[in-house]
Amino acid sequence: MAVTAALAALALTAPASAAARAEAPAGCDTARTELAGTLDTLITRHGIPGAAAEVADPRCGRWTAARGLADLRTGRPARAGDRLRIGSVTKTFTATVVVQLAAEGRIGLDDPVERHLPGLIRSNGYDGRRITVRQLLQHTSGLPDHVDTLAGVPLEEWRHRHHEPRELIAAALTLPHPEGTWHYSTTNYLIAGLLVEKVTGRAVEAEVNRRIADPLGLRDTYWPGDGGDETRIRGAHSRSYLTDPARTDGTEWNLTFGGAGGALISTPADVNRFYGALFGGRLLPARWLAEMKRTVPADPDRLWPGARYGLDLIASPLDCGGWWWGHGGTVPGGHRALGAAGPGGRSVSLALNQVPATDRAEEDFLAVVSTALCAPDRGDHPKETA
Repeated sequence: MAVTAALAALALTAPASAAARAEAPAGCDTARTELAGTLDTLITRHGIPGAAAEVADPRCGRWTAARGLADLRTGRPARAGDRLRIGSVTKTFTATVVVQLAAEGRIGLDDPVERHLPGLIRSNGYDGRRITVRQLLQHTSGLPDHVDTLAGVPLEEWRHRHHEPRELIAAALTLPHPEGTWHYSTTNYLIAGLLVEKVTGRAVEAEVNRRIADPLGLRDTYWPGDGGDETRIRGAHSRSYLTDPARTDGTEWNLTFGGAGGALISTPADVNRFYGALFGGRLLPARWLAEMKRTVPADPDRLWPGARYGLDLIASPLDCGGWWWGHGGTVPGGHRALGAAGPGGRSVSLALNQVPATDRAEEDFLAVVSTALCAPDRGDHPKETA
């Protein structure tokens, strides 16, 4: 099946019947059409092989849209039900468990890391006695990112290799100190994962399953097996592609280098359900959700202008007023994910099988979020402070 033929493949999950469609509130059909158009832009303008989204809305219900191909070799169309690697969206799952432990009085957000993990951060001027749990989750710890130690190393030398969290943390501590007060670092979340293990006696993966995935029925959300070394994605999933001229297949990957900060596999529906439960108060009491939403300015070079960062929650202004809250994720092999909730109760989760390669492509990716959350039938959103 040729790529050009597949561009016309639009999957929209509409209400079950004509009667249901007739009863849908004004603007819902327009919202679906406009969302599909933004996905089409990613395919036709930027050459992303496949893009999919799911939207959940109190007025319009739950619906999906997809464009392009999940698999370039077979020509299989993209679907919103396909699994993918959600990358740093994993961090919000981990952060939620840490904040749950704080709500239970088992850890303090302002505890020094040294109190729970003595000696882990004590080299090259980095000192766990002066870094708090909150700073880990907010990326204000001043720690570098171990991912930077892999820059310039050929992918095939580490793509399938097993990485231990303490090994990666030790490598990060050899790097120069980052500049500025906010520095995005997956190393923070490897440490958070060890913190969960120390406090609970169970691996962070087990705690995420026990506290989040299982209670919410996230059946398509799972950690890679075999100690994290499973490189394939189980079940129906999109392939993913590197941004090289040959569009090298990057689907198989050992995500132990991301661990508690980036190894989860999920679907747009499950990501939507997770953020809906988090912001709906099912996972944390209001006081502790408010702690997650206490933000600091983020580096616009790492995110985008206007973005702020909480305890692994990004707050970003919407064109129609208000803010969206959520997180994005990128996997070197080519998957790009994002989950976001707007102030009106509408949420959206996105999946691409190739990372946007230009600033304009990234802008158009983020435009999908604004289109999904700024419904045509709505005026300005209520004011909210991030």
